[in-house]
Amino acid sequence: MKPASIPSRLPAWGLALAACALAAGCAGQPDRYYTLADPAALRTAPAAAPQAAPTMAIEVLPVGVPERLARPQMVVRTSAASPEVQVLEQHRWSASFEKELRDALSSGIATRLGAIDASKTPAAAGLRPWRIAVQVARFDAVEGERVDGAFTWTLRRAGTPQQLDCRLDTSVAAGAGMAALAQASGEVAARLAKTIADAIASADAAAGEARTLRCPAPGGMS
Repeated sequence: MKPASIPSRLPAWGLALAACALAAGCAGQPDRYYTLADPAALRTAPAAAPQAAPTMAIEVLPVGVPERLARPQMVVRTSAASPEVQVLEQHRWSASFEKELRDALSSGIATRLGAIDASKTPAAAGLRPWRIAVQVARFDAVEGERVDGAFTWTLRRAGTPQQLDCRLDTSVAAGAGMAALAQASGEVAARLAKTIADAIASADAAAGEARTLRCPAPGGMS
């Protein structure tokens, strides 16, 4: 196939702009897209009767992330000890990182609990959703080494005064290549989803009891 031609009658600056546009159109297309979605959540979901009505609802609020991460491009460190980061135009999440993480957490938590995701489906009458607010304190990915994640998260049931404020720090080893780095990033998100789901299950079981909600022990996130 012949390359697109540039009209010869354009002025010099026009030729330059046209050439830049053609080059950007070819070089700007990402080669790979990745997701943080956790396929393992479907295999670990609790069995439920097909006709059973959900008894729980969850709602993950928009996730707060550092400004450098609020983009679809993957952002990686050149090494764990280096302050230098790279924004990879050719390797992107399927949505902006904060939206990708919110979707992964919503689906991961809801699936593990057999709950309604109130942000996507109106909750059944009488169900007060557990509202989850997550803030990413740190998310550092180093190809061939590891992905480190630090998160603060708040859990509160709509219409109740009780609130649980917790933190999770976790690290997952990453193999060589961007696909392996994306997979390790997904495992970090999955650990956070499991930790929050475990906290909701514990809090829901204690409903009506006069006892203080507690953050899950770090050992329960594996």
